[in-house]
Amino acid sequence: MASSEKQIKTAPENGGAKTERAITPIQVTHPERVVPETIRLFREPPWVLRLTIEGDRSYLKVRVVCAAPLSQPDRYICLLDEKNEVICTVEDPVDLDVVSQRIIKEEIEQRYMTAIIKRVDSLKSEFGVSYWEVQTDRGNREFVVRNVSESAQWITDRRLLLLDVDGNRFEISNLEILDKKSRGLIEMVL
Repeated sequence: MASSEKQIKTAPENGGAKTERAITPIQVTHPERVVPETIRLFREPPWVLRLTIEGDRSYLKVRVVCAAPLSQPDRYICLLDEKNEVICTVEDPVDLDVVSQRIIKEEIEQRYMTAIIKRVDSLKSEFGVSYWEVQTDRGNREFVVRNVSESAQWITDRRLLLLDVDGNRFEISNLEILDKKSRGLIEMVL
């Protein structure tokens, strides 16, 4: 249908009178088909992340998440709108402009910041809740994990990721290199 064509509609608000309206073609870029070179991420104001897809549309509040944060943390980046709906997925951020790449890196580091556990000083478990006191690459930390069977994920047979009740991430990069006491405490809980 050409853009000059007209559509006749019945308008109930006009007592059912027929009206003519020009048909406006709508062109929307499908989220899965956004060309990476058209994506522009920026902060305006500095604490609000925004997105413009050149020649298409803009979003006032955007979140950056990894589709596969454990297996491919540097690829398959999802850009979400304020309703947490996927705007588009960027297969490889290298395809974006330098500013957008830097912003994605900052957002991913902030969102998925993981403390590496070097030693477990104390670990108690009561009624499905475990209380951890550990030494990490970021200093001493105390945290609580509810239902370890759901909040712990084995990445490999030696590497373990823990998610505490506040959403913080803790990693044991290699269970075998921890001291004997630390391994014993962890084995009691797992």
